[in-house]
Amino acid sequence: MNGLVLFLFLFPFACVSSSSPNNCPKCGIMDVPYPLSTSDNCGNPNYKIYCKNETLEFLSSVGFYYKILNINPHTSSLIISPPFINKHSCQSSDLSLGGFKIDENSPFNISSRNTVMLFNCSENILMSPLNCSSSSPCRRFEEAKKGRNCRNTLCCSYLKDSSMTSHRIRIRDQGCTAYISFVDFKDEESIESWRYGIELQWIPPNNIN
Repeated sequence: MNGLVLFLFLFPFACVSSSSPNNCPKCGIMDVPYPLSTSDNCGNPNYKIYCKNETLEFLSSVGFYYKILNINPHTSSLIISPPFINKHSCQSSDLSLGGFKIDENSPFNISSRNTVMLFNCSENILMSPLNCSSSSPCRRFEEAKKGRNCRNTLCCSYLKDSSMTSHRIRIRDQGCTAYISFVDFKDEESIESWRYGIELQWIPPNNIN
């Protein structure tokens, strides 16, 4: 017993360090907390993200890279930048791929704190439960400078809640051709205060069956 006490006194962190998460190094100025992984030598390979030119990116299941704007390890979440809307047309840059998509077997999912706005929609969307009225917040975005290429198009908005798929934001030529997303959206706030991005959550490794 005395030998064990002496061992713990001399090496107090021995047991802790052996089980400590293998965090990846910073990418630019951003930390990469466990379980996120930028290489085979760190993190958990099931939580793959990419460090390119000192910028963190998330790869969708259809092969499109989205810039990571923020990571919060305490809430197991990260925020990615929606794709750019083309300068000369109301089309998101991932339109040809059908929009944003995550593999259903991925530990990542789209959180329920996202308010998605769709633009340049066909009239068929009016049959959906989405908010396509004149009071939809997408109208305010259309009228702002950032939405100038989509002004006067049919637009709709919706909260990405639990009743919807948590792995996809869909756009297509015969439907809506552009989208934007805001996290924890509050309609009463000014457009400048809207928190731009798509929030993704991940299931912690010890919660995956």
